[in-house]
Amino acid sequence: MDFNGSSGVGSNELHNNQFYQCEENKPLLGEMSEGNNNTKLGAGPCKRSLHHCSSSGMRYKLLHEGDIQVCVVKHPRTFLSKILTSKFLRRWEPHHLTLTDSSLISATPTGYMETSLSYSSIEDLQLLSWDNAPKYCVQLSFPGGTILLQAANSYLRDQWFHSLQWKKKIYKYRKVLNNPSRWDVVLKEIRTLVDMALTSPLQDDSIHQAPLHIISTLLAENSNLSTQDHESIIVAIAPLLENNHPPPDLCEFFCKHCRERPRSMVVIEVFTPVVQRILKHNMDFGKCPRLRLFTQEYILALNELNAGMEVVKKFVHSMHGPTGQCPHPRVLPNLVAVCLAAIYSCYEEFINSRDNSPSLKEIRNGCQQLNDRKPPMPLCLLRPEPPTEILVELERNNNSANTRLKGGPIGSDSEPNLIDCLLVSPALNTLSIQLPAQADRVLGCFALILKMLSDYDDWRPALASLLQPIPFPKEYVFNSELKYVIQRFAEDPRQEVHSCLLSVRSGKDGWFQLYSPGGVACDDDGELFASMVHILMGSCYKTKKFLLSLAENKLGPCMLLALRGNQTMVEILCLMLEYNIIDNKDTQLQIISTLESTHVGLRMYEQLCDRQRELKELQRKGGPTRLTLPSKSTDADLARLLSSGSFGNLENLSLAFTNVTSACAEQLIKLPSLKQLNLWSTQFGDAGLRLLSEHLACLQVLNLCETPVTDAGLLALSCKKTHKMNHDVVESSFIMQKPRLSNSKTD
Repeated sequence: MDFNGSSGVGSNELHNNQFYQCEENKPLLGEMSEGNNNTKLGAGPCKRSLHHCSSSGMRYKLLHEGDIQVCVVKHPRTFLSKILTSKFLRRWEPHHLTLTDSSLISATPTGYMETSLSYSSIEDLQLLSWDNAPKYCVQLSFPGGTILLQAANSYLRDQWFHSLQWKKKIYKYRKVLNNPSRWDVVLKEIRTLVDMALTSPLQDDSIHQAPLHIISTLLAENSNLSTQDHESIIVAIAPLLENNHPPPDLCEFFCKHCRERPRSMVVIEVFTPVVQRILKHNMDFGKCPRLRLFTQEYILALNELNAGMEVVKKFVHSMHGPTGQCPHPRVLPNLVAVCLAAIYSCYEEFINSRDNSPSLKEIRNGCQQLNDRKPPMPLCLLRPEPPTEILVELERNNNSANTRLKGGPIGSDSEPNLIDCLLVSPALNTLSIQLPAQADRVLGCFALILKMLSDYDDWRPALASLLQPIPFPKEYVFNSELKYVIQRFAEDPRQEVHSCLLSVRSGKDGWFQLYSPGGVACDDDGELFASMVHILMGSCYKTKKFLLSLAENKLGPCMLLALRGNQTMVEILCLMLEYNIIDNKDTQLQIISTLESTHVGLRMYEQLCDRQRELKELQRKGGPTRLTLPSKSTDADLARLLSSGSFGNLENLSLAFTNVTSACAEQLIKLPSLKQLNLWSTQFGDAGLRLLSEHLACLQVLNLCETPVTDAGLLALSCKKTHKMNHDVVESSFIMQKPRLSNSKTD
């Protein structure tokens, strides 16, 4: 049976018919006309269900395929044909139908569905409910007959009806808007299409995405529209964008509008909720890079307004919210991704300008001369004196090594990638990139956004974690806004924030190394470096381990800052002497000379000498081997007791049920022979436990019942190598909550 009938699609039809409401002047199933005369089928009375989406609360999933019963009824033209089409002789066929973009086809093209049914040939869709039998049917009228689709229940019938109605309407709109004639008519069609999508009872992503794709295709094929037409179309589709991301082609159209009309009210009124939704709900800019580009262009358009960055600041604040905690966890990662992509795009433009700029390898090897390039240069490489040898830090297979490269013929090595060329390195200080004014504006805008993000306390931990492994371009590490962000990290007392100042892995420079004296980004004589050292020393890091790292890698900068009177560095040098970090005698003497060269250093060194004399007196052999302090004793009582004589033989100390805190650890680490320590029911916490694990090498038994020690404190114990704590005793403080002293000793 052939269903291919011709049915013209006019624009007036789209206006005259209200979606999802059957027209009253359409014939009923039993009133098929023969010529101009109405002739009834012998099917009995039937009812047409008028469907109004606004009054119905039912929602349906868009069908793409399904099983249904099919019956075809031809228009009766003779008496015999009327008999053959009566209800007693009708035959139903089961079919698995698929709703494609242009037609209705069967998986088994036989019988009634031998050929596909084009949506253009469907003249009308109606819902039918028989009176005499529980049959739920959808009527599809085509030239010469009618197709009945029978579902199992009313819900499936309505689902098939709305799905077919949607496919038919979308097919018509795609044809109408594919060849536009008058743009005033096209604008009306777009508004009707948007209303249809918004009032549809179907729930599916394609319900709102299909109209957006149709409109984006229309805009892509008609790029010569006026600005007024652009804005009219954007306003018309704005309701669809409230709960949907714009497709890629539409993002390009929005980007173009932001660049050409940044002060348009459309940017504020229409694009703002769209960008807010992108930042709140987008999960991966890698899959949707044009969404990220549109967000960048929108922010740059805000920056072009009269208030400039104040408008951008208000936008960032609106994304965070008025409370102290941002309710949307995706906002910060998305904003950081947008900012980093914008920053890198400025330097990628420099690298990719192949005609007037040196290649990536030439930047790395430093062998390109200024007079080799063609004027004028929109992006130029400035280098006063071309070096014959340059130190470049490369990474291969997670192993870093310093390689000295000499200028040689181009092409001897494979072309390096962007990150290899722009990784910060102290040896590249003479290399600078002059970017155009537009790139400077982009850098300034998004650098200020990073600065704004660092001012929110709840965002700072995640921001520090996101920026920790990022290899910023060399020029950008000198940016004052980036330095402000790192300063905020260094001032934050939370460990999860300032721990990100260190490198993400061994052998990889972190912010701590970059801003140290002699580092590529240090331009303040080490003030930021000193503040980072101060906050890291006060955290729960291993003091001794951190001092060893400073002595191995940053002893020179520490001595230089101490020589200039920096109190933090003076304290660092004193701690190195007190903990015997430095083995070389000459280095020890140099540190002592550095300390004695300033008033602050001399005073702290004299205090260190006094403590060392007291320590020698305390650790002198003699005194008791077991000691128990009375209950309610304090840290001051313990310090007073230990300063009264020699305790070099003390092996067992009980502070149970006293009022000592972690502060008493400063006294306990002076006992070299201490093997058993009872801290049951005290306020001894993680900070004190960290000191004990670093300095009491002989400690074997430790009772922590009913103490405020947390997992972080136990982690410090797990790193103790010389002697391990008794695990049964430690475990009892958290599980059994009762004393369980043990005399067992484990190596």
